[in-house]
Amino acid sequence: MSVSDEALHIYLNDHLAGAASGLALARRAAANAEDEERAAMWRTVAAEVAEDRLTLTHIRDLVGARPNPLKYAAAWTGEKLGRLKTNGRLWRRSELGQMLELELMVLGVTGKLALWTALSELRDPRLRSIDFEVLRRRAESQRDRLERSRVEIVPPTLGPG
Repeated sequence: MSVSDEALHIYLNDHLAGAASGLALARRAAANAEDEERAAMWRTVAAEVAEDRLTLTHIRDLVGARPNPLKYAAAWTGEKLGRLKTNGRLWRRSELGQMLELELMVLGVTGKLALWTALSELRDPRLRSIDFEVLRRRAESQRDRLERSRVEIVPPTLGPG
């Protein structure tokens, strides 16, 4: 295996670990959202992230990268530990917690957008069947929806009481 293929395999497994965390976060946020519109947005994003994760798994397989269960387990554990963040409430969810979840997902989806852009720039013949433009547009749409929801929750969360 070439050095560049090794780096690509690591890169793909890193993003797959991130996708697993993002998917768990989106599903949990959808189940816990008190606002139905926000819950619907989370469910849609979760379904799209699940599709993106399948696409990324397919890409991993196309380039011959082996799965890295240790990275996936670390990502899973990190997502669970992230639930312990302080949000000003001991047992109940808070708007602050939801705002932080939205911020985290905006960051994750921005990273996914960078992934699709990087992979498209490779012009790797093994990835000829992947439509990176469609994937980039979907990531941009996800980021926009998450950011709109995040901005809407800021004033009641952080504004004057």
